[in-house]
Amino acid sequence: MTDAETLSRGPRAYTAFIGIGLLAGLLSGLFGVGGGTVIVPLLVLFLHFNQRLGAGTSLAAIVPTATVGVVSYAINGAVAWIPALILAAGAVVGAQIGTRLLPKISQTVLRWFFVGFLIVVIVSLFLVIPSRDAEFELQLLNGLALLVVGVGTGVLAGLIGVGGGVIVVPVLMLAFGTSDLVAKGTSLLMMIPTAISGTIGNLRNHNVDLVAAAFVGISACATTALGAWLATLIDPLVGNMLFAAYLVVIAVQMAIKAVKGRHTA
Repeated sequence: MTDAETLSRGPRAYTAFIGIGLLAGLLSGLFGVGGGTVIVPLLVLFLHFNQRLGAGTSLAAIVPTATVGVVSYAINGAVAWIPALILAAGAVVGAQIGTRLLPKISQTVLRWFFVGFLIVVIVSLFLVIPSRDAEFELQLLNGLALLVVGVGTGVLAGLIGVGGGVIVVPVLMLAFGTSDLVAKGTSLLMMIPTAISGTIGNLRNHNVDLVAAAFVGISACATTALGAWLATLIDPLVGNMLFAAYLVVIAVQMAIKAVKGRHTA
């Protein structure tokens, strides 16, 4: 048995699983993201998971987390159900495309591209403040645009492992004029079928620690509703600033990976 496997069954590790879940759940509810950008690096850093196992475990943990988040936002009427399903359908297809393209495209170039995308989003979040009264009216053109966004999100998820919420939430707010709460609730709903699909594939390839996923996911459920409730109390401008700060952390993580990848190459 490896050190990681021994540690993953020790008391310290169970405490770490719970702590990681509590933090991921809070951020998931607050920002409408899956929490993978928190779960994966912490599993790798503190519990010595390899990147692939950490990503697979995180994806499985997102299923219960996102479900609680959707219920929390739905209570406030902040979920666009059909748009979320369109996004999910596109993301499932896109993830398969991304996985197939993975051996053919430079990871370093992709990561720098994503960092550039995040910088544009961060700046935009200070320029465009969403209205809480905005409603998403589904039409043919914006429905097709949602499908394209879903496919693009899935492709990036398959290529560099980024969660859909980091892309979908700002795109819904900035490009579709959706309120921040609806963007977050819709993003969480989109993640559920996407995460289930990805988890099935990861289970086949033995890339999921089910015990760790259960502890992280159940712990996250305890704080996801709290995060969603806090999101309703925070002014949209403040919410944008907090989300921008969260994206800065992700951009820095991705930039570090890009630099390491270039040196390795």
